[in-house]
Amino acid sequence: METVWSFLASVPVWLYIILAIAAIIALRDILQKRHTIQHNFPLVGHFRYMIETIGPELRQYIVANNREELPFNRRQRSWIYASSKKENNYQGFGTDQNMQEAGYVLIKPSMLPYRVDSTHSHHVKNGNDPHHYTIPSAKVIGAYHRRKRPYRPRSVVNVSAMSYGSLSARAIESLNKGSFKFGNYHNTGEGGLSPYHKFGADVVFNMGTSYFGVRDHDGNFVMEKLVKLMQNNPTVRMIELKLSQGAKPGKGGVLPASKITAEIAEIRGVPIGKDVVSPPYHSAFSNVREMIDFIEAMAAETGLPVGIKSAVGKTEMWEELADLMVETGKGPDFITIDGGEGGTGAAPPSFADHVSLPLVFAFSTVYKIFQKHNLNDKITFIASGKLGLPAQAVMAFAMGADIINVAREAMLSIGCIQAQTCHTNRCPTGIATNNKWLESGIDPTLKSERFNNYMKTLAKEIIEITHAAGYEHPCQFGMADIDISMGDNNKTITLADNYGYLKTVVPFSDMKALLECDHLGGRDIPGEKVA
Repeated sequence: METVWSFLASVPVWLYIILAIAAIIALRDILQKRHTIQHNFPLVGHFRYMIETIGPELRQYIVANNREELPFNRRQRSWIYASSKKENNYQGFGTDQNMQEAGYVLIKPSMLPYRVDSTHSHHVKNGNDPHHYTIPSAKVIGAYHRRKRPYRPRSVVNVSAMSYGSLSARAIESLNKGSFKFGNYHNTGEGGLSPYHKFGADVVFNMGTSYFGVRDHDGNFVMEKLVKLMQNNPTVRMIELKLSQGAKPGKGGVLPASKITAEIAEIRGVPIGKDVVSPPYHSAFSNVREMIDFIEAMAAETGLPVGIKSAVGKTEMWEELADLMVETGKGPDFITIDGGEGGTGAAPPSFADHVSLPLVFAFSTVYKIFQKHNLNDKITFIASGKLGLPAQAVMAFAMGADIINVAREAMLSIGCIQAQTCHTNRCPTGIATNNKWLESGIDPTLKSERFNNYMKTLAKEIIEITHAAGYEHPCQFGMADIDISMGDNNKTITLADNYGYLKTVVPFSDMKALLECDHLGGRDIPGEKVA
C-alpha cells in the first residue's frame, strides 16, 4: 500500500488536473443525449468532430488532385494566383487533361494567325508585351435607343455585381482601384453605391428589389434619388436592373439588424436597428410591359443606358419581352445573363444547386429568342458565370456574348483561397467579411495591382487566342470556331450544331476605330492608342 501511495505522490499535479478534466468530459459525454457518437464513445468521439471541422482544408491542400475541386480547381486557382502576382503561369510537359472527355472545349486555330502590324495597339515590340492589352466592346451600349450618354466599355472583361457588405470595404476598394488601372467597369452589386466604389473606375449601378440607395423608408423606389445619385457620381456609366441572379433566382433575403452599421444604413437608405427584407419581386413594376416603361423612365431621367440582369428558366416572359421590344421600339440596352453556376455570398443549396439553367443553356436560350426577333444587333449581351479563364471566355464570345463579367475570379486575384465561408462572416482572407480584424490584412494598394495584373493577363491570353484563330477581336468568333467533345467514339460537335443557332455577326472594322470612339469608357492608358 505504501508503494501505491508513494507512486501517487510522485505523479505531477498537472497530470491529476488533466485526468480530472478528462473524467468530467467523459461523464458529460455519457450523460448528454444530443450527440450519439460522444455518448457511445466518451472522449474519443470528440476527435470525429475535430477531424470533420478541418476536413475541407485537408481535402483542399492534401487529398484533392489538381483538377477535381469545385467551383474552381487547384490548376485554375493557381493560374489566377500566378497571373495576379506576375509569376510564371505556364505549365510544362503538355496538357494534363483528357481532351476526349464529354464537354471538353476545343478552340480551332487558323493555319495562318492574324498578323499584328507595327502600328497596332497589341504589337509586341523588342520581345516585350505591349503596355496594355485593351479589348474594347464592339458595341456601343445605348446607341440604338439614343440614350443621352451611350457607353462603349473599354474592356470586354469586367467586374460582376458584388455588394459592399457582402465584400469588405477594403476588398471593394481594391477592385475599384484595380479596375481604374485596367480600364474595366465595376458593378456595385445591389447593396448600393458606396464610398469604396469611388476610386475612379467606371461603375455600373446595380439595383435590386430593395432599391438600396434610391428608396424611401418603406422600401419604395424614388426616381428623384436615383437622378441625384447619378448626377453626383459621373463615373456611373450604366444602370443594371437586377431581376434575379443565377445562384438564387426568385429568392429574397433579409439583412439582419446586427449587420446594419451607420455607414451601411446611410449607403443603402435603411434604418438602423431593424431587419431589412429584400423581397423576391420588384414593387416598381409587376409585368414585362411595366418593366419596359420603368427602364425607359430611368433612361430618360438619367440619360444612362439601362439594362437587366437575370437568371434563366422559363421562357414565356423572355418571349414577351422580345415581342414588346419589336412592338414599341423600347426596352433594355443590355441584358446580363447569369448562369446557375454563378457565385453568391450565401444561398440555400437547393437554390444554388438546382434552380436556374447553367450559363451555356441559359445564354443560348435567350440569345435565340432575341435573334428570332432580329434584336441581337440592338442589344449588348453580357454573360457571367465562371468565365474568368481564357478558354471559357472565348467560348462565351463565340456563343454571342459581347462582354463577360467575372466575380469569384476577381476575388481570387486579390487573395481569396476558396475557403467557402462567405456566409459565415469569417472569411479568413478578409474579403467576404465585415470583421475589421480579418479585413485589416488586405492592402488595397497591393491588391489593386494584383487584380490589375490578373485582368491584363486574362485579356492578353484572350487576344492571343483570338489572333491564333485568325481574328483581331473576340467579337469575330463564331459558333463554328469551337468544337465540344462528345466523349464517345472520338466525335466532336460544333457549338452551332449543339445549340442550334449561328451567332449574329457583330459589325467590326478594326481595333483602332474602337479606341478612337467618343463614347469609350475607362481612362486613356499611355502606349495604348494606335499610332
